[in-house]
Amino acid sequence: MAANEHFVIIGAGHAGGVAVQALRGAGHKGPITLIGDELHLPYERPPLSKELLQLGSGVSFRLMRDEAYYKENNVTLKLGITALGIEASSQRISLSDGSNIPYDKLLLTTGGSVRKVDVPGADLNGVHYLRTIDDSRALEKSLREGSNLVVVGGGFIGLEVAASARAHGVDVTVLEAAPQLMGRALPADIAAVFLNLHEENNVTVYLNDGLKAFSGINHVASVDAMSGKSIPADLVVVGVGIIPETLLAKSACLDIDNGIIVDEFARTSDLNIFAAGDNTNHFNPLLNRHLRLETWQNAQNQTVAAAKNMCGGNTVYAETPWVWSDQYDINLQIAGQPAGWNDLIIRGDFPGRNFIAFQFSHDKIEAVIAVNRAREMRIARRLMDANSSVNIDDLANDKISMRDILKSATS
Repeated sequence: MAANEHFVIIGAGHAGGVAVQALRGAGHKGPITLIGDELHLPYERPPLSKELLQLGSGVSFRLMRDEAYYKENNVTLKLGITALGIEASSQRISLSDGSNIPYDKLLLTTGGSVRKVDVPGADLNGVHYLRTIDDSRALEKSLREGSNLVVVGGGFIGLEVAASARAHGVDVTVLEAAPQLMGRALPADIAAVFLNLHEENNVTVYLNDGLKAFSGINHVASVDAMSGKSIPADLVVVGVGIIPETLLAKSACLDIDNGIIVDEFARTSDLNIFAAGDNTNHFNPLLNRHLRLETWQNAQNQTVAAAKNMCGGNTVYAETPWVWSDQYDINLQIAGQPAGWNDLIIRGDFPGRNFIAFQFSHDKIEAVIAVNRAREMRIARRLMDANSSVNIDDLANDKISMRDILKSATS
């Protein structure tokens, strides 16, 4: 690797901020250019649906690094500028400011865009999506005690917003088309734990009922459900997932299938282009298959591996998928990507919402769900990463510590 190679990062979100630091940490001495649509320096996204909504506009959001860091590390920032296309044959990028910049190696950390609903009234004022710091700030300003919020979508983001809104005294209704909450992530019996949690906090939840339209003149006034219900709404948050950003990858003729296809080294089908984060469909050697993740862990750790490999390394990104959610006083963590949830081994107090559940494949832990058991989850993830054999009866016995189980496990 030539010392003066120009590395370009497109996407200045969490992964983009990590990439700058990881490239310098891996020894890259050449110039780095970071391009991003937003005017903000890179920041972490998890607080957008949690602390920032709950604690108000007086709380500063977390920058990855301050502006001085980028100056000191020879990083050119092109913020508020959109990359329009990649000409891979000449290794050049066209930008919305009319300029073209060359690259020796390119990293795509473009993440994804919110999935928008196409129904009558979708363009009314008061209909919010949550993806950026500006989205979070605009929503927080609208959260007023006694107002009516309708959340469309009962996934992680929707339920975190619901919990945050209740902290402001907002009346909240959740509209979910599926028969349970967090259907992509949880089995039905554990999803029911969170349904009860939200109902105990005076959130109205409608399951098996989809969105038909928004009603109002200029500003949303109600949400019309498929069942015929009309739900009063002073504001709405739509949280129905994201779409991986692949337009730039298409312009570079990269392989795409539910995201940008990358191998375990974060390499795309072009040797000079890498990709990491929500926009990738990456090969995971632990699972022996490709998967696309929308998690903090993936944006962080896959990007670190990509940066090392751009600098000539051969670092494999192979980790057990892990995600968390905070709702009220409950911390939910999920590790693994099982084909299905069945015959779960429960350890702890299920009715008291303090437990950890294990999905097994033979004598190995395939996946774990932890509710207010963060320490035990850390040990469970170590057992999964090591592909350790464990005694199922010991795991089910809450009197046997997870540390003792870890000591007695065999690989």
